[in-house]
Amino acid sequence: MDITIHSTFLPHNDPDAALTFYRDTLGFEVRNDVDYGGMRWITVGPPDQPGTSIVLTPPAVTPGLTDDERRTITEMMAKGTYGMIILASADLDGTFERLQASGAEVIQEPTEQPYGVRDCAFRDPAGNHVRINQVS
Repeated sequence: MDITIHSTFLPHNDPDAALTFYRDTLGFEVRNDVDYGGMRWITVGPPDQPGTSIVLTPPAVTPGLTDDERRTITEMMAKGTYGMIILASADLDGTFERLQASGAEVIQEPTEQPYGVRDCAFRDPAGNHVRINQVS
């Protein structure tokens, strides 16, 4: 089989803040910015990986969700427990310093994990958990 990761979805509750974080802070390129019904779906990705994207989507727009489910999603986003993504960098310390200087909320400074990975963690403007692993 020849299967690759094409897109993943993360919720956002402020499209401009999401753009600032993913485009300006992380350096991702904007591949699509779609306004539909007063909501925005923004597709971003690393410039050197044109086949892999993150779609920043309005939360809880899935048809059929109940008001209770929408409320739960909103609560989980506020706590940082709804969305998560793991990125990678060859320069973890430099990436950490750049993100910290941007004002991004630090969850964890660069740390050697007991499971063999060195990483750090932030929250994006919507509360999503963003981990960054050190790679060679």
